[in-house]
Amino acid sequence: MPVKPRRSYEAGHRPKFLVVVDETPECGRAVHFAARRASRVGADIAMLAVVEPSEYRHFLGVGEVIMAEASDEARKRLDASAALIRRLAGLQPQEVVREGVPAEEIVALIEEDEDISLLVLAAGDGPEGPGPLLTALAGKGFAGRGLGSFPVPIAIVPGGLGDAEIDALA
Repeated sequence: MPVKPRRSYEAGHRPKFLVVVDETPECGRAVHFAARRASRVGADIAMLAVVEPSEYRHFLGVGEVIMAEASDEARKRLDASAALIRRLAGLQPQEVVREGVPAEEIVALIEEDEDISLLVLAAGDGPEGPGPLLTALAGKGFAGRGLGSFPVPIAIVPGGLGDAEIDALA
């Protein structure tokens, strides 16, 4: 699958880091790294929250209520992450909420926004594995793409790193 050319360093453009904001414990590590790194290199940040379709969407009104509640929760997570980014980096991130399958929505946003030059994810450090996005990415579960055909570089932040360690690396 051809990759849309990135324009993040052309005149009138600026590199943008995409960070996925979800309910996983390691998400905060990715947000922290993206904020510190973007500040250091002069990049912008886009935050994506994906609301997965409810299995009850076909039941009159129930699916709509569940989706509205999930969208509200996603907005709250984005607001909290935006506040952290403003505090750490002085940047106002772009906030995007989409409905769908997370892996597919990540790839779709990257394909739509030619300024996105880096995807920032964090790996969980618990016994349940690295997390759903990294597990999908390790195979071809990322909208049919594996690591070798992904459209932008991926920064994977170890979930066990503390703020000071991330600050030193970013």
